Amino acid sequence: MKTKATAKFVGTSARKIGLVAALVRGRSATQAQAALAAAGKRAADPVSRALDSAIANAENNLNTRKADLVVEAVLVGPGPTLKRFRPRAKGSASSIKKRSSHITVIVSDGQSGTRDQRLNSSKTGTSPRELESLSAGNAQSEPNAQTDSSKKLKNTKGGK
Repeated sequence: MKTKATAKFVGTSARKIGLVAALVRGRSATQAQAALAAAGKRAADPVSRALDSAIANAENNLNTRKADLVVEAVLVGPGPTLKRFRPRAKGSASSIKKRSSHITVIVSDGQSGTRDQRLNSSKTGTSPRELESLSAGNAQSEPNAQTDSSKKLKNTKGGK
């Protein structure tokens, strides 16, 4: 199951936080915390707080262990920009953009599917992976059916 935590209006630009977020994606939760502690960047602190919150959400809401969690995604987007001005020579002014960002950390326990799918699969005796393969098999057969019908249309338009 997936769990997420969001930190909004962080006073660092999305570009700087994105560099730190790249260190964490795809790692286990404990490795990600260690990497953020050793990063040595100011942007690592808000990402670390969002990661800690996502881990706590998963432990509290889903009863999962921290050792089982994997950082599935770290989404970083721009927040509102505060526009300020700085005096310059000859009575002019230059603009300063104080950028902010929003951070969303998604952690997963490695099991796919929603809670409802897992409950239904336990009743029917099929695993979530089997359900995925069945749904993937149906998705693959549909495009082939579309190409066959388009071939029939092409043959009928030619008049031969």
